[in-house]
Amino acid sequence: MGFQKPPGTQDILPGQSEYWQAVESKARDICRRFRFSEVRTPIFEATELFKRGVGEATDIVEKEMYTFEDRGQRSMTLRPEGTAGVVRSYVENKLFGEPDVSKLYYIGPMFRYERAQAGRYRQFHQFGVEAIGSSDPALDAEVIALGYTFYRELGLTGVTVDLNSVGTPEVRAIYREKLLAFLIPIKDTLCKDCQTRMERNPIRVLDCKVDQDKFTNAPSILDSLDEECETHFARVRECLDEMGIPYNVNSRLVRGLDYYTHTAFEYKAQGIGAIDTIGGGGRYNGLVAEIGGDDKPGVGLGLGLERTLILLESQGIKPDTGNAADVYVVALGERAERALPALLQRLRMAGIAAERDYLGRKTKAQFKAAERSGARLSAVLGDDELDRGEISLRLTSNGQQLQSVKLADLSNEIQNYLTTDNEKGKNNS
Repeated sequence: MGFQKPPGTQDILPGQSEYWQAVESKARDICRRFRFSEVRTPIFEATELFKRGVGEATDIVEKEMYTFEDRGQRSMTLRPEGTAGVVRSYVENKLFGEPDVSKLYYIGPMFRYERAQAGRYRQFHQFGVEAIGSSDPALDAEVIALGYTFYRELGLTGVTVDLNSVGTPEVRAIYREKLLAFLIPIKDTLCKDCQTRMERNPIRVLDCKVDQDKFTNAPSILDSLDEECETHFARVRECLDEMGIPYNVNSRLVRGLDYYTHTAFEYKAQGIGAIDTIGGGGRYNGLVAEIGGDDKPGVGLGLGLERTLILLESQGIKPDTGNAADVYVVALGERAERALPALLQRLRMAGIAAERDYLGRKTKAQFKAAERSGARLSAVLGDDELDRGEISLRLTSNGQQLQSVKLADLSNEIQNYLTTDNEKGKNNS
């Protein structure tokens, strides 16, 4: 019996992985411009970290975590989200001692035992950022703008930002009573999950996908905000307006994690089946202290890379992978064939993406392979050319011969042609 990948996982194959690399490259470039630095944390952590950080009453902790006991009888969990691990690293490595705000980003796999469907996997990948050390609402707006810029520069359209304030624990305690007063009379009409959430965390009821139509007249948390929360939320909106980032205020927006305070937001888009949320985040004042550090405020986001790629495909957008070969070298004759390894090594050391045939194909089949490689140029080397120390350059697309060049000059000639051709492309666009 053959082996298959586990349910809810995927093999990212050549032809797909290049798009992943392009999306990840865009994320890294934007983080460079926003001055976030990469952090890489373990894929598994102590289970208690997620119970304390994410919240024991959340679906993630109660139903979705991959938890196991290691050989030292310690309870460990594959990370279901990125923030708790980054905050743990921030505390353990004493990044709070730095004079500036710690601005960190991560890219990597997360794990949740969920029902697999389009855009939802049991091993999925997130790009996330965390800014720790300031309660300035302008930082909330900057994080929101970073995510919006990521989607926009990938070429996606129709991405919107939903924005809400979930207040402070004190505000939520007041709102909890108002919400329960609304929910208790309709409790018997709600789904089982909602009835359970009412007992433990009533605000999570508003995230239910089954009973949304029953919450139309539910009280708004925005009506329970105190002056501090109102001021913070107003300044976030003001900053977004000044930065030209469009958003919708959605007073029923709640996130599936307990650590959020003040700002909460999600990015929405159509094109992933029943799912429309492609990323989100918020402020988490109090989380650093909960995990054992000094009480430092923070704000962050997590964006689903699978959902981003599905959305790109649905909109017919193919990120520029830059993965095509620059030149395909065709050998005609045994001596030319023997000369290829050293020739390709010189080209590659000069920064040129070079490819050749390894299957003993005839000349015509080698030119077909050159087309498949995406190389703009083909370099044809025969035994006669080898004797003269020359090689013939052609356009792969139509076979047009450009020139014969000295083998010693081949790298420079290829680079000159590619540079000139790229400039022509820019001028014609």
